[in-house]
Amino acid sequence: MSSRSPDEFRLGVRPYDQGFRGGDEPEDPHELLHRARRLTAEGHPGAGGAWERAATALRRAGGALTPGDHADALDATALDCRGAALPAAGPLFFRAADLHEQAGQRGKALVSRARALVAGPGPGGGPGPGATACARLAELRERATALHAVGQADTAETATVRLLHASARADLLDTAPDPMAEAAAVREELDRLLAFAAPHREDPAVLGVLADTRAVLGRITAPDDPAAALSQLRASIDDHRAGGRPWPATEQQLLLSALLRTTGAFEEAAALLRAALAPEVPGPPLRAGDRARLCLALARTVAGAGERWPTTGGPEVADEEIPLLAESVHHSDGPSDDVRAGALARLRLGVAYAERGRCREASTLLERALAGFSEEGDTAARVRARAWLADCALRLGESGRASREYALAAVEALSWDDRRHGAALSHRTADALGAAGAPEKAARAYERAADLWRAAGDHAAAARSLRARSRQVRIAWGDVAAEVVLAEAAREAARGRRGSAGSRAAHDRPVGAAVPVEHARPTPVAGETRRPAHEVHSGDGTVDACDGAPTDVAAHAETESGIESGIEAGIEAGAGTEVGLGLGSEEDSMTDSEADSEADSGVDQGSGVGGPWPGLRELPEPFGPWGRYQVNVYGEVGGTGQRAATAAGTRVQGCE
Repeated sequence: MSSRSPDEFRLGVRPYDQGFRGGDEPEDPHELLHRARRLTAEGHPGAGGAWERAATALRRAGGALTPGDHADALDATALDCRGAALPAAGPLFFRAADLHEQAGQRGKALVSRARALVAGPGPGGGPGPGATACARLAELRERATALHAVGQADTAETATVRLLHASARADLLDTAPDPMAEAAAVREELDRLLAFAAPHREDPAVLGVLADTRAVLGRITAPDDPAAALSQLRASIDDHRAGGRPWPATEQQLLLSALLRTTGAFEEAAALLRAALAPEVPGPPLRAGDRARLCLALARTVAGAGERWPTTGGPEVADEEIPLLAESVHHSDGPSDDVRAGALARLRLGVAYAERGRCREASTLLERALAGFSEEGDTAARVRARAWLADCALRLGESGRASREYALAAVEALSWDDRRHGAALSHRTADALGAAGAPEKAARAYERAADLWRAAGDHAAAARSLRARSRQVRIAWGDVAAEVVLAEAAREAARGRRGSAGSRAAHDRPVGAAVPVEHARPTPVAGETRRPAHEVHSGDGTVDACDGAPTDVAAHAETESGIESGIEAGIEAGAGTEVGLGLGSEEDSMTDSEADSEADSGVDQGSGVGGPWPGLRELPEPFGPWGRYQVNVYGEVGGTGQRAATAAGTRVQGCE
């Protein structure tokens, strides 16, 4: 069989190749072929590039690849597919399986077919196998066990198929009717796999499977038993090294460092990540995408340590985050094409700049991050990027732009179960409109924010929005109209105080217990003239701050009337549900005279002019694990990280 075109081996992205060749690269085609076989047997990450060079040399010399060699080459290339090349992995594995069958390598064929199922698109086109693929993997597992019994599949091949099936089950844990029971069943399967493979650990290939098995076991154990998970992940990295594999074990390192962070061992987590980025023993260089993720995780670790111990380390420790994030951005671009890691690194770098007052630089980064998040489709990421963009714009004196970005963020945040974030962002929209010198628009935006706070069950926050509205009403329509709004704010504050008392009385109820919510849309202020709907759609639409150029922002609201009705529907939907109340604050008990004094001051509390709005840090994390057993880009497993900002009973800062 003649060798295939080298283009077949160029589908993957292989940053390893350039760094691994060195000066000992053989020129003889058969030496290149021997080297490619050896690297494949070792599971070396440079095997794909070695096969490409061997195939090219053989083709020029008029030689041929055997079906078995060709299959190994396709396997190595498919394993190297990352970023934009990832969709090519599945077809390459299937083609390799056919060639393994031709070569009589039935165990290898099963491994390739199992990898093809894992690499294929999951439900809805997402990555990872679905339930159907998992069932087919179970069939392959049984076939591999049968082949192993008759000596037609070795231990490493059989263990690999079994591991791929268990990994697929782990990926589907959060879709199971009883995730915790299913997790226990998967742990049992993985324990049986360890018992099956452990007697053969002298084989480096088996040791590699053992390392990966312990990594999966650590991942699904982390939410329920962090200490046991730490033990498994450390053993995974030890097995990886014991197998004589100096190349990085990035996934295990990310998982272990994330778990160390959640247990408070920030220094150990940072040391682990620094060692991964600058290993003492020379070996194959890190893939660009892996380096980007490790830098991102180390920046998160450094920032977490700074928040935990703000008085230790000084500005030098705090500023370590910025070069790490810049390096992550650099390595996310180019060959790795890791849109998610790149966009997240830009967002965090932009936030770091914004926190240090470098708002121009921050805005540029946040705009690029927003473009990346549009491709990835993560709502929390887009909301956070827009909210920080708006905050930067407000501090740069660009109030009109700030109001638009806040409104766009509010549109998406109102789709979340916890509507308090959308209400807070709507209040910020009104703040920006007030700063832009548009008191009538700001007054209506504050009214919408108050409606949203009521729908979310936070009457104290609704009162604060109404007090802010009274200041704008005073400017636009005079003192009499403002007094009407202040009276309404006082009534709303009283409801909040009664609600707080009820919450204290029910303190021992289970977290998330429902509390009935009152809802009443305020009566328009006497003398107020409603503007056309397109001028201010702070809750679920567009904002035209000053320039008369409305912006279409919601895919579900193609017309201005659709946007406005979307706001009303959202508010009514909130009123018809039961929502957990947030905790009150001292300001909730503000007296009418204090409110008058505040109104007379003409200053919106928390305007963000002197620094970032505190509520920005309480927005949900971008790309957080969507389930208890899922892993995010930092290597964090759901259920082990910091408590989500949208958890029941969590205070969401709105308009203090």
